[in-house]
Parts: sequence; C-alpha cells; structure tokens
Amino acid sequence: MTDMRHLEAETGEGAQELKSRSETSADTRALEQGAVLRGISHEDVDVEITDDETMIINMGPQHPSTHGVLRLMLELDGETVLRSKPVIGYLHTGMEKTGEDLTYLQGPTNVTRMDYASPLTNELVFALAVETLLGIDVPERAKWIRMLMSELQRVASHLLFLATNGMDLGAISMMIYGFRDRENVLAFLEKVTGLRMNHNYIRPGGVAADLPDAWQDDVLQLCDYLPPRLDEYDDLLTGQPIWRERTQGIGVITTEQALALGSSGPMLRSTGYPWDLRRTMPYLHYDQVEFDVVVGSYGDVFDRYAIRLNEVRESIRIIRQIVDRMPAGDYRIQDKKVTPPPRARIDESMEALIHHFKIFTEGFKVPEGEVYCAIESPRGELGCYIVSDGSAKPYRMHIRAPSFVNLQTLPHLMRGGLVADAVAIISSVDPIMGEVDR
Repeated sequence: MTDMRHLEAETGEGAQELKSRSETSADTRALEQGAVLRGISHEDVDVEITDDETMIINMGPQHPSTHGVLRLMLELDGETVLRSKPVIGYLHTGMEKTGEDLTYLQGPTNVTRMDYASPLTNELVFALAVETLLGIDVPERAKWIRMLMSELQRVASHLLFLATNGMDLGAISMMIYGFRDRENVLAFLEKVTGLRMNHNYIRPGGVAADLPDAWQDDVLQLCDYLPPRLDEYDDLLTGQPIWRERTQGIGVITTEQALALGSSGPMLRSTGYPWDLRRTMPYLHYDQVEFDVVVGSYGDVFDRYAIRLNEVRESIRIIRQIVDRMPAGDYRIQDKKVTPPPRARIDESMEALIHHFKIFTEGFKVPEGEVYCAIESPRGELGCYIVSDGSAKPYRMHIRAPSFVNLQTLPHLMRGGLVADAVAIISSVDPIMGEVDR
C-alpha cells in the first residue's frame, strides 16, 4: 500500500494547502474564514466545529467553473462553505521574468498573453510605461486609436464574461449569444491587427499600423448591432427570477473590505465606490469623452454582473465619440531611435534596411530610471512597474494584475455560502489565470 504521507509530500502545495482544523491556528483560521486586513472586524472563528464534522475537498484546478487552472480548497459542513483557499501557480507562465530577457520592442509580444481575454490593455500599459521612461509623447491619432481599440477590447472582454457567467449558472443560451456577439468585435480587431487575440498592436511609440479603410463604417455598425443584443440579455437574465435567486445577496463585500483587500474594477465598484482610473486618474484622452462610472449598491454577484453589462453600453458611448473625434496624422512617432522605417523604404534604401535590422535585433535603449503606470482594464487596475538600467531590456518588470489581487476576496465572499454559490462567486470575480500566474 502506498504511504499517503509520502505521496502528499510529493504532490502537495506546501504552505498554500488548506490544512485541517487541528493543524491550523485560530489566527490562520480567522484569515481563511474571510477576515480581512487592517483590523476590520470579522465573524467569530468556528471553534466549536471539529475535523470530524467537516471535510476538505478540491475544486479544480481542472474544474470548468474556475475559469482556468485555479484550484480551490474548500472546507465544507454539509454543503456550506466554512473555509476556502485559492491555490495558484499551475499555469506558471513566468512572463515577468521572460520580459527581462526581451527588448522593449519585443515586450508587447510577451505581455499581450497575460490577460488573454483583454490583450490590448496589457500592451497599452506596457507601452505607456516605456514611453514615460523614454520621455516621448505619441501622436494624437495614435492616442485616439489606442482608446478605440481599448474600448472595443473592453466590450469583447465583458461579452466573454456575460457568456461564461451565464453558463456557470445554467443559462446555456447566454453562452451562445455572448460568444456570437463577441465574435463580431473580434472580427474587427482581426481586420485591424491581423489577429483575433495576442495582437502585438499597441507598441512603444504608437501602434503597429493605421486603421483600415472604411473602419468608421465597421465600428458604427458594431455600435448599432450591440445595444439591441444587450436589451435581449436584460430580458434573458436581469429580470429572471431564477437568475436573481442565484445572484442577489450572494458573495457580498463592503467598500471597506474591498479597499482593505486591494480590489479594483467591477469588484470595488459593485460596493458603490466610483473608482475608475479612466475618470479618477485619466490617461490618453479619457478626460475629453463623456461616460458614466457604473456602480452597484450591495456588492453582490448580481451587482458585478449588472455593472459589466452596463459598462458595455458606456464603452459603446465612448466609441461613438472616438469615431467623431479621430484626428488625421501619424499613427506612430517619427523618431528613428524608436520607430522602424516604413516597409516600402526597405526596398529602396540600404540605410533603411540596416536601420530595420538593428532596431529589431538590438532594440532601442531606454534611459535609466523606474516607472509605474496604471490603466483601467476590464478587471480593474492593471499596473506596469519597470526598472531600466539604460540597456535595451528591462532590468526588472512587474505587473500589478487585478485578477491576482481580486482573488484575495474569495475566502471572504464564499464564507457561509453553498458549494453552488462558490461557482457563482468565482464567475463574478472574473479571474484570468494568465495574469494571476504571470
């Protein structure tokens, strides 16, 4: 017979594991039962419950409702969740360390794969950080193109959430409709960048290529197509009694708790706290467009669903304004130190060919210094911290990933709920494991 202790030593996750009550101190149990930071009060520890009355089970890492390779260890009393612990690290992409071995020009090909549901926002925050270190300002057209693509990406990401959120709670039709409508957005992104995802389109100095001919017609067609579909989602889910039973009052978090845990994005706004970096710390030209910051009232699963649904409407509103205000001009900075020569010049000039070869093999050097830039991704505050030693590669790169930080809320949100609620709560957090395990 196999020695189970030996097997556990080989396959266990060490300190990440959820231990039995007899092996866990009262302080640790308080944290695992949903206590939050900075002295905020929490429910009493279940001192009267023993290991004989509960069981610890695994949910994942291959569970379809964990939205990637996330493993949750749950301590159950019947079907009631007493403690939970997210166990991460199964995807182990190592993108931050990889980024230190790539030039700044190659960097977007790496970061675009972190939040694979919203790759353009990853590219944007990296480009803004590098441009801050370089001390350059991209052309106006490039800024508006970046805003257009970011908002289209937000629409695509939220449509993916609505699709999977519906499927997690048994609304299979929502999965079909959400993917159908997201496909229309991805078709336009592919027309602009050449790829449906992982685009490498937003680069330090601007964007990789100008918008295609008749892009306005394509975008406005999307803006006309989506609102009636969003109304259908409202009819299908928002007022549906079963949907409300599964989401209202489930996974509740207060503003104070969300702030203490570092939550951002729809997680924080669901508590009624209107924190959106596009409004509170504007970047690009978000201070020149009109939109509302959508907030909730109760901080529950329903609020997080409703916020994302209505943020799609606000993004469409922003996109229409961008179409009206898109200026003419260059789509990338005309600085030979940063920008490769136009493709047509390479066939005509040996100097252009050498320039192209050197910039793509050696990259461009960035002055010494450090910088932190943050933007509002569909999941919250996405930050990029870069330390430059004056070479063509980052000395250190760190990403402040909203999915990683928002996962801290799970033990608090799940405490006292049912196993079925755990599925709804994970879905409402909308984690992307590519950026959790970056």
